[in-house]
This record gives sequence, structure tokens and C-alpha cells, in this order.
Amino acid sequence: MKPHNIVNAAREAARSLELFLANLPNVEIEEILRDDPSNRDKGIDIRVEGRFADRPLHLAVDVKSSGQPRIVRDAARQLRTYLQHAHIDAIPIVMAPYLSPQARDVCKDERVGYLDFMGNALIAFDTVYIEREVPGRPEAERRVLRSLYQPKSARILRRLLAEPDRSWRTVELAEAAQVSVGLVSNVGSALRERGWADQTDAGLLLSAPGDLLDSWAENYRPPQGEEFRRYTTLHGSSLADRLRGLEALDGKVALASFSAAEWLSPFARHPNNYFYADEAGLASLDQLLATTQAPQGANVIIVVPEEEGVLDDAILVGEGRIATSPVQTYLDLIQGGDRGQEAAAYLRQKLLDRAP
Repeated sequence: MKPHNIVNAAREAARSLELFLANLPNVEIEEILRDDPSNRDKGIDIRVEGRFADRPLHLAVDVKSSGQPRIVRDAARQLRTYLQHAHIDAIPIVMAPYLSPQARDVCKDERVGYLDFMGNALIAFDTVYIEREVPGRPEAERRVLRSLYQPKSARILRRLLAEPDRSWRTVELAEAAQVSVGLVSNVGSALRERGWADQTDAGLLLSAPGDLLDSWAENYRPPQGEEFRRYTTLHGSSLADRLRGLEALDGKVALASFSAAEWLSPFARHPNNYFYADEAGLASLDQLLATTQAPQGANVIIVVPEEEGVLDDAILVGEGRIATSPVQTYLDLIQGGDRGQEAAAYLRQKLLDRAP
């Protein structure tokens, strides 16, 4: 027997499919058949017999209790293979409680239709082409993504994205990210389930770094911490010269956001100067830039994060200047309005996207 949740998913899928088809013009549903749940071989859970504009209409549906891209890809291929070998002329459709944008793209790549219980759909037959996107995600999916992008997990993601072509053993990744082996295993499982990573003989390897970065940017929350607003009279070349001393400061300090992007991938200057720092670095930076407190009119914004992962993977950008990594800089720029998003797109093109 299939697991109980698969049976429940098939029952709910049949109801969702019936409601969806009932709203299509010129479609007449004659019969919706649920296959014997003990039959594991076909890959067909629901068959629909009907007519469209007085012509026969046949749908073959594979229902999955999880819509993770890896599972969806396997289902789509199995379904198409079965229909081809059995010489069945039917429209292949994959259904699941929720299909993420990545899972929907998988269906398009595999040339199958899809429908989830939220109403996201792509159905194409005869002269009909219907594609529908419904905003939002199920709460369970939102919880998983929030967990994946928590500060400790983010340490792992930064390491992976910094070297997207590298395979990592669990222990070495845990040591590099300064997290537990158990957390690396959990994050690796979440990435594989979403089709963003593979487990190779050499270790965990990102298979879709761009998709991971897109999802992280969509769900990104800036590091929690205390913000300090300062003012400095330094600007232009005098400020640039002074920033050469960042590497030698006591504590940890890194240029952030627009200020980091200015050295990583110059796009547009910003009047403010942004930094991350720990407590010791804050005091050193105040002294280096000769800042004064400025509740209003500040041009130096320093965040002391509660979790220092954003500082641990900071990089040298030449002549003693330290900046947040390209990944962290990209995420922070995304939060900077239209101007920040333009700078983020430029940085991503220059430093993060893989060459074709």
C-alpha cells in the first residue's frame, strides 16, 4: 500500500482537479477515476475522461504528497515514460499540495502540466493553454524556508555559494561554517529536496546556486543587531585612504551594502557609509573615521550583529579594505530600494552568476 498521506493527497487532488476543470470553457467531464493505491508501477493516480469541444479529452495525473523539485522531476519522467511505452494518448499532469516556482519550472522543462492545491496550474491541450500563479506559500513551506535562512544555517549557505563548484564533505563544511555536523546534514537535506544540491561521491554540491540565491533573497531578513548612526567629515579620497586601515583594526569590521559594492562591483555611489562590526570593531572604527554621534544627518551607519556570520566570511578588497562577501552584499543591496536592486543585479552579473 502507498503511505496514508499519499492516499489523502490523491483524494484531495481529485477534488481540486474536478473543481479546476469545471471552470474551463467547452470542457465536459465524463469520469474521474482514481487508480488502485496499491498499484505502484504506473505512476498514474487519477485518470480523467471527458471531451473538449466535442473531441475526446484524456488526462493522466500523478499525485505526490511532496512537491519538491527532485520528486516532481522523477514523477514527470516516470509519467511520460509510462504513457509512451503503453501507447496511451493522454495529457500528463503532476499534482501536489504545493509546487514552488522551481518545481513548476521543472514541469515545464519536462513538458508536463501541473496543478497544486493552492491553484497554481499549467494545463495545455488542443487550443487551450492555461497558466496560473497564486501568490503566497503554505505555512509549512514558509516555516522550512525561515529555518533554512536562519543565521546559523546561513553560515553554511554562504560557504556553499562562495564556491558553488566545490563538493563539501559534511565534517569539513561544518568546520568551515563553524556549525554542528547535524545542522549541515539538515541543511543539505533541505537543499537536495528542493533540487538545489546533489550528494555526489565527493560530497554536497550545489546544482542550482542561482535558484538558492533567488529564494534566499526573496526570504531575506537583515541581520538582527544594534544600529549606530555616526557622522564623519571624511569623504572622497581622504575617506578611501582611511579605509585602508580596516584590516589592521582591533575587532572585526567590514564595509557593507552600498559601501561594500563600491569596492566589489562599482555601480553607483551612495552618500552614506555602511559597516558591520563587532563591539571591539565599533570602537576602533569610530576612532579611525573620527566619527561623532549623529541622531540626525548621519552618514555612517554601523550595525553590530547578534550573530557574526556576516563578518566571518568578509573578504579583503584591496589595500587593507575589508568588505562583506559578494553573497552577503547582494542580499543587503536587495533591501536598498530600486537603487539597491539595480546595484545588486550588477554585482550578481559580475561576481555571482555562473558563466554560461
